[in-house]
Amino acid sequence: MVTDLSQVVDLDLCLRHWSDARPQSTALVVGQKKISWRELNARINKIANAFVSARIQPDQRIAILGRNSLDYALLFLGVSRAGLCIVPLSSLASPNNLLGMLKDSNAQLLFVSQTYADMLIPIGDDLNTLLPYGIKNLDYEGDGRESLESFARCASEDNVVIPYSDDWGFNLIYSSGTTGTPKGILHDRRFRARERQTLQNLGVAKGCRTLVSTALYSNTTLFMFLATLGNGGTAFIMEKFSTQEFLKISESERISHVVLVPVQYERLLKDPQFDRFDLSSFQLKFSTSAPLHMQTKEAILKRWPAGGLFEIYGMTEGGVGCFLLAHERPDKLDTVGQPAPGCDLKIISETGRVLPQGEVGEVIGRYDNMMRGYVNQEDATKEASWFDKEGRRYHKSGDIGWLDDEGFLHLLDRKKDMIISGGFNVYAIDLERVLLAHTDIEDVAVVAAPSEQWGETPVAFVIVKEGIIIDPEYVREWANKQLGKAQRISEIRIIDSLPRSPIGKILKRKLRDLL
Repeated sequence: MVTDLSQVVDLDLCLRHWSDARPQSTALVVGQKKISWRELNARINKIANAFVSARIQPDQRIAILGRNSLDYALLFLGVSRAGLCIVPLSSLASPNNLLGMLKDSNAQLLFVSQTYADMLIPIGDDLNTLLPYGIKNLDYEGDGRESLESFARCASEDNVVIPYSDDWGFNLIYSSGTTGTPKGILHDRRFRARERQTLQNLGVAKGCRTLVSTALYSNTTLFMFLATLGNGGTAFIMEKFSTQEFLKISESERISHVVLVPVQYERLLKDPQFDRFDLSSFQLKFSTSAPLHMQTKEAILKRWPAGGLFEIYGMTEGGVGCFLLAHERPDKLDTVGQPAPGCDLKIISETGRVLPQGEVGEVIGRYDNMMRGYVNQEDATKEASWFDKEGRRYHKSGDIGWLDDEGFLHLLDRKKDMIISGGFNVYAIDLERVLLAHTDIEDVAVVAAPSEQWGETPVAFVIVKEGIIIDPEYVREWANKQLGKAQRISEIRIIDSLPRSPIGKILKRKLRDLL
């Protein structure tokens, strides 16, 4: 039995430890279903033993296309216990992308929720990389397929004895597709073990009560969910996010930790009953996946002070990472924080030259916990890599920014989204900050439109606050008075909502398609 969890220890060994140390304590809660550590251990043993009986070899891959549920969580952990690699697929993927990810991953089996079973109809005849009878139902019986329950029904509850290798894949996550083409990002078991240890040092420890409110196929969700269980806490899984349900669970269950994406914070703050709930139990609130607007950070610190606010800037690929303890540094809310412990962060020019403090360039970084490369995509891995004189690989983020004299990172734009107008670099964030300062504007995204005169020119897509009617030309003139000549916005378009990825990133490529 593992006793020292302050070291880098495989996640599954940690789960076994807590099943012995806290057998009667609650490990998982999904809706009205509660599972103790003892029951959790038995159920994931059955799933793991079922994979062993099916002769699925360690380090092979099992795909899952499902909604947040108890079955999803059990399958995920059972796959890990069997020494296999989980491939969590986005339920928002197109049929072609879904097929591409399944083929690229070389998954042996696919478990699918009833909610998403119809997604397989257009591609069913092409799923020839799976094993025979390789499609299984995750949470229901029918369609002539074996369910997870029947798959594991006759398997043993005894512990699976597998000598794990740290180099085996833990999960293969496909990028959210903000570029249009998902890439496979492989995390090995060592990656997740180190991540669990890092979060333990941040207070995600024994007895914590974490509310999981984003999709389990996202790394945004997984890093907190897995660390909570690995460190002996209780994970409360929301099947679907709603502000009222989130607030009710947070108050009644005395939630201590949460990770939310910016759009969720914004929706919670807009809920008319937000201030009526007791949220004093929170010890730490995380934000990640996209930068938080400075105004949103200020509102969180004022209206939801319990637990402070810990913003994480990073990538599923690893390498680049910054932490901002917003409650400790309210003077730095316009940044995403300082490099995370162990992260070597640099700013480089277009030619790959390392730039000094204060100069603007692409953000790159490296640390021990980073992917080895994109699966089956050597060219994409090479394009995303930068090597120093010692031959050490850094990951290129694709973000443009600069470091101030305290080492805080100021983000300006995505490299591919930067606007070059009349030969000048225009950063969308500068224009968006000006527009967001207007009292009638709720949200905004600025993109480049083709221009015969300037090459490119900024166009702003604006969401106004509820009940407000505003003249776009007035907004344009108001903003341009505060901007430099090269920054001036050529058009304001009022829209109802901004296109976003499943974890809340604004999809600017879809906005450019509207131009």
